[in-house]
Amino acid sequence: MNDSNGLGFYLPGALLLLAACLKLPALWRNPRDELLRSVLALLFLATAVFAATAIPTLVAVNRLTGVPNAAAPLVFSLITAFSGANIVLIFRWSSGPQDAEHTRRRARLCNIVTLAVIVAVNVLFALGEAPVERLRDLDTYYACTPYIREMILLYLAAHTTAAVTMTFLCRRWAREVRGALRAGLGLIAFGYVLNLLYDIAKFSAIGARWTGGDWDVLSTEVAPALASVSALLVATGFVLPLVSQHVMSRWGMWRRYAQLRPLSRELRGATRRSIALGGGPWTPIEIRLTQRESDIHDGILTVSPYLRSGVRERVLREELEAGRPADEAAAVADAVALATAIVLWDRARDTPGESGPEAGSPVLTSPNSPAGLVRMSRALAKSPTVRSFRQTV
Repeated sequence: MNDSNGLGFYLPGALLLLAACLKLPALWRNPRDELLRSVLALLFLATAVFAATAIPTLVAVNRLTGVPNAAAPLVFSLITAFSGANIVLIFRWSSGPQDAEHTRRRARLCNIVTLAVIVAVNVLFALGEAPVERLRDLDTYYACTPYIREMILLYLAAHTTAAVTMTFLCRRWAREVRGALRAGLGLIAFGYVLNLLYDIAKFSAIGARWTGGDWDVLSTEVAPALASVSALLVATGFVLPLVSQHVMSRWGMWRRYAQLRPLSRELRGATRRSIALGGGPWTPIEIRLTQRESDIHDGILTVSPYLRSGVRERVLREELEAGRPADEAAAVADAVALATAIVLWDRARDTPGESGPEAGSPVLTSPNSPAGLVRMSRALAKSPTVRSFRQTV
């Protein structure tokens, strides 16, 4: 997979970099969001791992530094940092506000251990001798070389520890959640199972070298493929719940916006535009929904003097006696009262003095909540009771 042009690593890295860049505006708006910072750190580290592991990058680092195999400790350091970032993100992701201080302590300890491993990897490389450049089989070629051997084993041991820890944390948490979060945790756990297989392949190839065997294909072919798929699965697992949450939030707003259309249309004559949609068709749904709700409340306020208390009370009583749930009965009663008030208000504009305002007009209860507005809008569009009253006003 790690061919000479590095496309097998550069392309996934580019996708991860794109995902990270798409999250940057959110961090700009919420710079103190520790969870968001951790997600971006993970995505950028994953991008760096893919970029640094590609053969052209290995060659470039070795040439730039003038040190054969200088890219090796760089790659090992980035992979170790990526593993540590995963654990820190899970700590922050799975903890509530009441665990904030405990989470910070655990994250701080994880960062210290990760940094210690990275320092040790680079110190061991500096102490060892690796004069022959090995772009694909460094692990097995230097499996018996003092210090370089220890560097490789330390990196693999840290990687294995992180894989076991992440698999355990994700599986335990996945039992407590549902939906996109559970799916994301499943992808992360599966990615780390592949990481464990990567470590097994590496250890097996090194062990074979110690006993005089040659299982290098496990290290040079199998392990890189496992690592590439694993990194994509892990990054996708972290991003999936966040993207899903964003999409579901937008979908909920668009759905509510559409559900309020009958109520908005009913009050069209009594409303005044509260917000100018300067963005035209590109106006964000948040602004569209805010305007529609604001205009609805404005229209209700305009026609409220023409609400008839007797109408609302009678309809509410009949709906409750028919066995309708209290909130739906209130929505139908409010819809009937509003539809009647709009007719009377419209007549009063055409014929001043006729059907004037009523003293002590009733207060509608449905507009007190977004869900109530939706129920009221639905009643206006579908309730046979509302249709019946329209014909008799």
